[in-house]
Amino acid sequence: MADFPEDLKYTAEHEWVRAGAEGGAARVGITDFAQDALGDIVFVTLPEVGAAITAGQPCGELESTKSVSDVYAPVTGTVAAVNGALDANPELVNSDPYGEGWMFEVEPAGGAAALDGLLDAAAYRASAEK
Repeated sequence: MADFPEDLKYTAEHEWVRAGAEGGAARVGITDFAQDALGDIVFVTLPEVGAAITAGQPCGELESTKSVSDVYAPVTGTVAAVNGALDANPELVNSDPYGEGWMFEVEPAGGAAALDGLLDAAAYRASAEK
C-alpha cells in the first residue's frame, strides 16, 4: 500500500511538495504511488537551478525500465536547488521517494500561499486509489 504523508501537499500528476521554512523554497519529488507505478527508475532529468518553471508544465523526466514520464512543476516559480545525488543514484527515487529521492526545490512565485491550491493527503489518496 502506498504511503501518503500528511505533512505534504500533492498534485494530480503525482508530485509531492514539502513547504519550506518561513515561506522559503519548497522541496518537490514524486509520490510513493508514482514510483511504484513507474518501476525501477534508471535515469532522472531535472530542471536547471535558476530556471523559471510554470505550474502544470513539464520540467523534468524520469526514465524507468517501463517508460519515460514527465515530472510536472507543482507551482510557478524559480528552481532554487536540484538533487545532484540522483545523477549517480536515480534509484533513490524508488527507495526513498519522500526523503533522499527528492528532485528539486522551487521558490514559489506567490510565496507559501502558492501551495494552498495543491491537494492534501486525503484528497490525493482518494484520486490515486481510484
